[in-house]
Amino acid sequence: MKERILIIEDDEAIQRILRRALTYEGYVVESAQDGESGLKLFRESRPDLVVLDWMLPGIDGLEVCQRLRAASKVPILMLTAKDTVQDRVQGLDAGADDYIVKPFQVEEFLARVRALLRRTEAERAPVLKFADLELDTRTRQARRGQRVIPLTAREFDLLELFMRHPRQVLTREMIFDRIWGYDFSGESNVLDVYIRYLRQKLEAEGEPRLIHTLRSVGYVLRETEE
Repeated sequence: MKERILIIEDDEAIQRILRRALTYEGYVVESAQDGESGLKLFRESRPDLVVLDWMLPGIDGLEVCQRLRAASKVPILMLTAKDTVQDRVQGLDAGADDYIVKPFQVEEFLARVRALLRRTEAERAPVLKFADLELDTRTRQARRGQRVIPLTAREFDLLELFMRHPRQVLTREMIFDRIWGYDFSGESNVLDVYIRYLRQKLEAEGEPRLIHTLRSVGYVLRETEE
């Protein structure tokens, strides 16, 4: 599954360079130019990592960092021209996981991104559980109670996405971006087909439905229909 990275940076030239470098490395990239827009985009897209500039118009990067940390454990890489020890301590205390001082080399930036994502991956629970459903991300095996559920690679990725965001409404656009990527050009009903496959497998022995449809919006993993 492609990792999603959110860049909150008001300098268009820097933002363009970072977007190009990250996209080339295979990440899905979104960006905002001020703190308020960045927070809104974060709530909508739930990225795997945030690249955050300290000096932003409106809500500054330090406050954005504090708000992100209060709401999520998402790794935050802060970009700053401030290079004193006091500044670094302030940024880390606000919730940043790492920082890089401007100007910097793109190669170092990408290395820090990879390191943060590796650390996050290592900290992620290898076995996901929801209701009577269990997903082992190491063996890529799913169980409903004691019943083993065979899944294709795409079905597994789709179910993992739901289980990492339980009870959260996932829009069709969000699912397409996370599972198929921006370059997807297949049939528009492919998601509905895969949801049907998953439901058939998850409910093969009459178990209650867990993946529910929100008409014209998307899908949600929850115990009961509302």
